[in-house]
Amino acid sequence: MQFPVMNSAGREVSQVELPPDIFEAKINVGLMHQAFVRQMANARQGSHNTRSRSEIRATGAKWYRQKGTGRARHGAQSAPIFVGGGLAHGPKPRDYTKKMPKKMRRGAIRSTLSALVRDEQLVLVDSLDIDAPNTKAMRSLVETLVGDQSALIVLTAEQKSARKSVSNLPNAHSLVVNYLNVRDLLKYDKVIMTLEALEVVTSIWRVGA
Repeated sequence: MQFPVMNSAGREVSQVELPPDIFEAKINVGLMHQAFVRQMANARQGSHNTRSRSEIRATGAKWYRQKGTGRARHGAQSAPIFVGGGLAHGPKPRDYTKKMPKKMRRGAIRSTLSALVRDEQLVLVDSLDIDAPNTKAMRSLVETLVGDQSALIVLTAEQKSARKSVSNLPNAHSLVVNYLNVRDLLKYDKVIMTLEALEVVTSIWRVGA
């Protein structure tokens, strides 16, 4: 598939051949959803904790006598129905980690990239090299390429100045290409990718890599 490549002025300067096994793969929505759920679950710390009635520091003596008060029978102030008592069936620390085979994870990324191309959400740019971090210049460039839409800018690890230039933009986010994930790719209206990042995508996510 021939795909247009834009420059920083928003004009098409060339075309590049996109690997069909990555950008024309069968779009498996179920696989993408599974990868998304796994990613969100693995981001949870699972450190939530509540105290049951056995963990409440309170006297174990009977609160008041059994009969003659006209009130219900109670044995301790730590019961869940009282203020300051334990919590019944409350959350405890747990591990939310979900596993997913590598072949399926890679397939989810290919499905997502193919969906971006199908829906015309992918924008290839020849270069985003900036000598020093410059938020104003990056804002102008992003607005030229995608207007007022939100954008994920996929860069290589070496493009540090460009990544810093994006960090203060409210409607854009940068991502190192090695860490492509379903959540970030689907979160934004457009995905801007440099040709350098495209080379990394081809080397990592091609079939058989």
